[in-house]
Amino acid sequence: MTLLEERRRHVHPRLTALRAALTSGDVDLEGKACVYVTGSFGRGEASLHSDLDLFIVGLTEGDGAGNPRRLLSAIDEALLKADLIRAARNLGFPEFDREGDFLVHHSLRDLVGTLGHPQDDVVNTFTARLLLLLESQTLLGEQVYEHIIEKVIAAYWIDFEGREDRFIPAFLANDILRLWRTFCVNYEAFTKREPEREKAKRKLKNYKLRHSRLITCYSALAHLLETYRRDGTVRPEDVRHMVSQTPTGRLQWLVERQQGSVVAEHGSRCIELYETFLTATDAPQESMIETFLDRDKRRALAEAENRFGDEMFGLLRSIDPEGGLFRLLVI
Repeated sequence: MTLLEERRRHVHPRLTALRAALTSGDVDLEGKACVYVTGSFGRGEASLHSDLDLFIVGLTEGDGAGNPRRLLSAIDEALLKADLIRAARNLGFPEFDREGDFLVHHSLRDLVGTLGHPQDDVVNTFTARLLLLLESQTLLGEQVYEHIIEKVIAAYWIDFEGREDRFIPAFLANDILRLWRTFCVNYEAFTKREPEREKAKRKLKNYKLRHSRLITCYSALAHLLETYRRDGTVRPEDVRHMVSQTPTGRLQWLVERQQGSVVAEHGSRCIELYETFLTATDAPQESMIETFLDRDKRRALAEAENRFGDEMFGLLRSIDPEGGLFRLLVI
């Protein structure tokens, strides 16, 4: 059994137990909202040291102008957050990062309405929307979750009609690239003037995110490239298939489709290097901080990170180097 298979076996019962604890809580989300998990649990690779990354997205009443009423009331939202915190504590999950600041209730209207607008980054709908598509699993409100995914995909495919046989998903591809670059900038920006231990802590977080977000973003781009290479277009149902897979699942899908090819070789090496990363980070945070205070150990990890990036670049370049979608990703 591979490390990824072991992690998946570990994740499933923990999420099942969390769902069971939440469904006996104070709030009925049916037809109103959903809760989905992202991060290592969304990717199906969490360890005993992994925390929960959750998003709450709800529906609103009507589509008119102004401020439509959210179906999940403010009181029910507060009760839901209390249920989430209580259930996570009772099941032994680490405390929510930054004391739960990210447990924000977005609406589907927000996720779709801010698409392409400057405020998208400011109110965090950009991250909520992209991680919904790239690395999420539902915890509560499955019907609403599926509905929201369909509506978000439809918003990205707004120009699909009339181009069904030659559609390049430029809007989504650009947002995926922007997500990757945003994470890279955010976690490098504040490292220069910090104390050594704080600097090591931030570098550790950056190291983890540069692996996890790279595989999240670029496995999705690889899926889109392979679909476009095969069909000369990318349809909404193709993206729904992409969304249903974890990032490593997308790479495995690609390896199976391209068995014996250079694409499969790069894909297999990406998976192997990612498993190496998961092994290297399977330790308590304090232990990992000590590792990052050691210059030689830190340099060795950085070299492995570069190899992972090289293999991912080789994967994308080998799928469809002459295709219109690949050109869009480069220029």
